[in-house]
Amino acid sequence: MAAAATQASRASDDVKKLSTVMLDKNSNLDGIIPKFKTKDEEREYLKHRLAQAFRIFGYMGFDEGVAGHITMRDPIDPHTFWVNPFGRHFSSLRSQDLLHVDHSGKILEDSGPERFLNKAAFMIHSEIHKARPDVNCAAHSHTIYGRAFAALGIELDMLTQDSCAFYKDHVVYKEFHGVVLDEEEGVAISKALGTKKAAILQNHGLLVATDTIEATVHFFSTLEHSCQVQLLADAAAAGRGIKPVSIPDHDALNTWRSVGDIKGAFYSGLPHFQALERRELLFSPDLRLDATNFGARHGCERAMFI
Repeated sequence: MAAAATQASRASDDVKKLSTVMLDKNSNLDGIIPKFKTKDEEREYLKHRLAQAFRIFGYMGFDEGVAGHITMRDPIDPHTFWVNPFGRHFSSLRSQDLLHVDHSGKILEDSGPERFLNKAAFMIHSEIHKARPDVNCAAHSHTIYGRAFAALGIELDMLTQDSCAFYKDHVVYKEFHGVVLDEEEGVAISKALGTKKAAILQNHGLLVATDTIEATVHFFSTLEHSCQVQLLADAAAAGRGIKPVSIPDHDALNTWRSVGDIKGAFYSGLPHFQALERRELLFSPDLRLDATNFGARHGCERAMFI
């Protein structure tokens, strides 16, 4: 009886633990995201933020030739999205370079001057944005450790606090038929992703989809680094004739409730933008000037460059 009571007590503690979230779910982002007078202002802000996200990816080495793309749902016409033009390095992109695309693949008139659309970007991201109205930003790229891990065709093990951000919240898409150039493959990837935030595309790369640009940048970086950590841990353990120690399910779930939280991921993404601003202030004043002028025009200097 005593043992049963102890087990019941522990179960009760687990329920309390799992229902505890570090961030208040009713908290808002006032003072972080500017308030806009018009939807046009909001669009301009988000385009600048998306261009910054590309430059962050570029500086982190998340590029591979013309492969890789980040998309942002348009706040005025949510049935369209913004994406990088084909053939431009991530680190060189500004908001005026971005392409505005509808779900038929048409490049709209307010797009940048280099109107070359990456067909694979369209096929993958269009289907995700159509299927997931909660997704405002999606990122896919062929990163080094993401590709290496994707070649294994397995899900992440919950080896660290950071990898728990993807506890039962990522999938492995186990099909590979070459470059995604048809609608059918895009639909299949979107269906495999389902309601989760991330996918490991076997023999291909990584995919992350969330509600904000900042959260997408954070989770993509975390996913890439989690792949790297597992590859290192598996190799080190194999050399010692042991296996890495995985986090138990109940602890992984509890950790996911905090580090996997979308709203918390927004804040976790902000340091990437801070570092970008600092780097560009010192080494790329032309990019900094472009962004600063935007912030001054719309009174959101603190929000843009927190």
